[in-house]
Amino acid sequence: MENHRKIIHIDMDAFYASVEQLDNPELRGKAIAVGGSSQRGVVSAASYEARKFGVRSAMSSVIAKKNCPHLIFVKARFDRYREISQRIREIFLEYTDLVEPLSLDEAYLDVTQNKKGNPSATLVAREIRDKIKDKTGLNASAGISINKFIAKIASDYNKPNGQKTVNPEDVEEFLENLDIRKFHGVGKVTADKMYRLGIFTGKDLKQKSAEYLSEHFGKSGNYYHNVVRGIHLSEVKPNRIRKSLGAERTFSENISSEIFMLERLENIAEEIERRLQKSKVAGKTVTLKIKYSDFSLQTRSKTISYFISSKELILEQAKMLLYQEKMKNSVRLLGISLSNLNTDKTELKKEAKKKIEVQLRFEF
Repeated sequence: MENHRKIIHIDMDAFYASVEQLDNPELRGKAIAVGGSSQRGVVSAASYEARKFGVRSAMSSVIAKKNCPHLIFVKARFDRYREISQRIREIFLEYTDLVEPLSLDEAYLDVTQNKKGNPSATLVAREIRDKIKDKTGLNASAGISINKFIAKIASDYNKPNGQKTVNPEDVEEFLENLDIRKFHGVGKVTADKMYRLGIFTGKDLKQKSAEYLSEHFGKSGNYYHNVVRGIHLSEVKPNRIRKSLGAERTFSENISSEIFMLERLENIAEEIERRLQKSKVAGKTVTLKIKYSDFSLQTRSKTISYFISSKELILEQAKMLLYQEKMKNSVRLLGISLSNLNTDKTELKKEAKKKIEVQLRFEF
């Protein structure tokens, strides 16, 4: 008999919005949006009451308010969300050390060999959800299966406050009957392309050869070919390496003056410096993100030869990127991110190679 891993994907239900409703009883049962405002910005999260009106995260606040006129906007409190997220993570660690956080509100757990000695991942998931509710007052949903890919899909099935288990013997049927839009990694553009190729379900996808999928979807083709057959070998990684770190701001009014943009970039660089110091990391690639008043998005990047983490050096690179070309419109959002961090294995290897080369030159 084949040995399968037992993977749980825990996903908090409307996490940011639920925290706000938990802390403020007056918001309970009401349509609320975290982030943005009635005139400006972007929704970070929406309560289930708001979602009934089509309000979604990453939606313009103006559109959200149009969809739901009685929507209440609440300012985001990330320190509070991080605090509760840490309490939830401590619950996870009571069951296994193999916990891979994806964000503040979701994580993978490998409970194949768990600290409670419980052979049933389904019961472990239910126990964890009950404990989260007891300790925080919040609801969580869960997906349970043989790998991360299927567990993540399953966690969305019985939301909110539910769970679904896809047992090994049910994997094939589950994936074949799945709408292609439900496949993790298939976005709207890819789904539309698959539809045009006559691929609507997992069963349709399974009938296509690896060569066919690679021809039409490039490197992703092999991924689609494997996952529809239940093949996804990615392990739960408790020490996920951060690839980038950044911050952005949406403005209450559009900005057309580069002087005002520099003021905003200075504030953003200061925030990034604080986060970098807290995480004890530095990076080499600075990316400037610009969203114009017509909602078009542009990014400009520059990679330098040394690691930086100070506000001054980050701002210096961001300025150069800002002046790289003339603004094509007024700006509603600016963001800066730093990547190629010194936690990146590739970058660490490069640095080690440099040190060896320098040492050899001196020895010679």
